Amino acid sequence: MIGTTEHYPAALQDSSGHSGVSWAAIFAGAATAAVLSLLLLMLGAGLGFSAVSPWANEGMGAKGLGITAIVWLAVTQIIASGMGGYLAGRLRVKWTNLHGDEAYFRDTAHGFLAWAVATLVTATLVAGSVSSVIGSGVQAGASVASGAASAISSAAGSAAASKGDKGSDYFIDSLFRDDRGTAVSEDAAHGTVARIFAHSLANDGQLSSEDRTYLAQIIAQRTNLSQPEAEQRVDQVYAKAHQAVEEAKVKAKEAADTAAKVAAWSTLWMFITLLIGAFFASLCATFGGRRRDAVTYLTPTTTTPLV
Repeated sequence: MIGTTEHYPAALQDSSGHSGVSWAAIFAGAATAAVLSLLLLMLGAGLGFSAVSPWANEGMGAKGLGITAIVWLAVTQIIASGMGGYLAGRLRVKWTNLHGDEAYFRDTAHGFLAWAVATLVTATLVAGSVSSVIGSGVQAGASVASGAASAISSAAGSAAASKGDKGSDYFIDSLFRDDRGTAVSEDAAHGTVARIFAHSLANDGQLSSEDRTYLAQIIAQRTNLSQPEAEQRVDQVYAKAHQAVEEAKVKAKEAADTAAKVAAWSTLWMFITLLIGAFFASLCATFGGRRRDAVTYLTPTTTTPLV
């Protein structure tokens, strides 16, 4: 029991002149901490998946799940690092004829070293998930300005892209425009309209008068609308498309900002939980060292047999 003095055979050598680092004890504590961290992380992931529901308004929300994950990560660090630090302090070589302050410092160092080794091992195992969290926020924030417009423009011109068309096809189409309203197939007309929309939306967002007139001619040719009515329809549809593009850009920026904030807060809380783990590993190592020093070694005595 803690607080009692146990008696064992005396140590045969004085370790005060040896190295102050017991690597065997450090690696034993680090291995224990790494295994416990992995087990607790797996348990936390299982509990988190069970708390999430694919149905709306059911299960734990994203905010509650994030807070729970942070708390569980802190608990994992406290338990795993504390146990690893305790074993590193308890299993180290007993230092004889050593001042109490120096023994306290060495025990703290042993707990910290055990935490450091365990953290390196655990980080190697979960490096993929951590880097993806951080990288997604950075990448989203860096590519939102250029990626949003091009992605939306590509979606607007998906009909043309499915046929292997390139951005230069817009200028090629302009070479063969016929203002006399020559009939073309439906697929060709749709591809031409898609390329005109994609080109205009990807650049300044303004539809040129030439493109507007040409689109109205194509529409008038396939409907019962007059040229002015067709131009009015072009203006209405293009205004809706332009509004959709602007709304998509705003949503993309909001998503990128949210991802960057999540990455920043996740990194900050991981830093805090690691500091908590380092503190508890060092603290528990001092408890283990004191428990080890409480053991009293007895010098073996020889008995004279009775004659």
